[in-house]
Amino acid sequence: MKMQCIRPLVVCSLLASAAAGFAQPPLFTDAFPKEEFAARRARVMERIGDGVAVVQGATETSSYEKFRQSNQFFYLTGVEVPRAILLIDGRAKISMLYIAPKNADAERSEGPVLVPGDTAVQLTGIERVLPRDEFSDAAKALSGRIVYTTYRGETRGAGTPDREAAHAAARKADPWDRQPSREEWFMTRLREGALRASAERGAQIPRLEFKNLDPILDEMRMVKSPREIAIIRESTRIAVEAVMEAMRSAEPGMYEYELEAIGDYIFKKHNAQGIAYFALVAAGTNAFWPHYHAAQTRTKAGDLVLFDYAPDYKYYSSDVTRMFPISGSFTPDQRELYTIYVKLYQAMMTSIRPGRVGVIKQEIARKMDSVVTGYKFTNAKNREAAVRFVESFRARAQAAPTGRGASLGHMVGMEVHDVTLPYDELKPGMIFTIEPAMTIPDDRTYIRLEDVILVTPGGYENLSALAPVEAADVESLMAETGFATRGRRTSSTGQVVR
Repeated sequence: MKMQCIRPLVVCSLLASAAAGFAQPPLFTDAFPKEEFAARRARVMERIGDGVAVVQGATETSSYEKFRQSNQFFYLTGVEVPRAILLIDGRAKISMLYIAPKNADAERSEGPVLVPGDTAVQLTGIERVLPRDEFSDAAKALSGRIVYTTYRGETRGAGTPDREAAHAAARKADPWDRQPSREEWFMTRLREGALRASAERGAQIPRLEFKNLDPILDEMRMVKSPREIAIIRESTRIAVEAVMEAMRSAEPGMYEYELEAIGDYIFKKHNAQGIAYFALVAAGTNAFWPHYHAAQTRTKAGDLVLFDYAPDYKYYSSDVTRMFPISGSFTPDQRELYTIYVKLYQAMMTSIRPGRVGVIKQEIARKMDSVVTGYKFTNAKNREAAVRFVESFRARAQAAPTGRGASLGHMVGMEVHDVTLPYDELKPGMIFTIEPAMTIPDDRTYIRLEDVILVTPGGYENLSALAPVEAADVESLMAETGFATRGRRTSSTGQVVR
């Protein structure tokens, strides 16, 4: 018996194609259900009152690369098509999405994408999905309203708010590159729409007041939902797998870029859409540059290697760092410095819980004092480094007991350096990293670990705990065979034979 399809035509077409065995590109994200995005838009409505929030999505790129939506737009919609515009009407309690109409030529080449109509409404949960050309009329209707929009430049992929701000400042300071941002131009065009609407009504002065939407979204994003936590947990698991495989595969003579490539493979293997930031793979004294990423140095026996790399997975990042001896074993002096660092690092981690950051930092400083006092040093430089590490932590804690500077590390979420408003209290659902560095400047020695920490009602969870930290555990893992070095031979000098 042939059943009649009573769903929208496009849905029927997709179902028929699936039944015939044809794969279809997804039209809407599987990162979260549409209800998650709807709840976020509802919270925005609560905050803007009778105002209107208007957000534009990212444009297509000028190169052959997969499209990735900007973070603020994805956070509110889950929609992954270029040049989309979202309007959230706080007065009418309705959201409207404006996207490009069907492009038959593009679909024949790349497959179907989300287009205006009932199917898009059903998939996204947005009440009205309209052709992008109709936004001009919507813009005119904004006259007399308070309009909330994003002031900060958009971020996507390996972008972060701090890097975007630095880039914007550099452009404005460059006389050969000075031009308005997309956000500034968008507001200009909205004003022009209000002006035309006022002129058509015979009004003298258009009334259009702008307010910044970013602080509202940033506050929402600082405490993660259970579904967000699940995705960050997976992003972190992938990062941990990458660093552990790099440890297994590490041998003297490998180039830094070979270790980086292991991370690239692991990320792609688990369907990451990209990288959260450029790989920080630094051998020997290269690690003294905290964001070194040239990756051109060939490792040699005795080097400590810093491996700091994580994926962009379903629009969420991670940030995990480990250090390991390229030869597979720490030298006695490396072991002494690394071990005291780990003890101080754990004093910090095991103090994390909900509560005032200033109080937590005072507790950490007391724990660190006890660690240094009870540790047996054989190298005076190592002891000086440990004392300097503790005193530096104490000085920063006293200088910034509250506010943005009071944080123990940087937030992690859609960006690796995620959005952050000033805060002085840790709350369940916050996710951040700790990554204090211990240095001996005279020798260009640098030791740093980094873990992704979830604040829970009863304390914390280390999402990256599977990656080994203790020196013996690092060495034990490195004794295993890594996939990147199976079948290789090494010479009597410990160098990889290629």
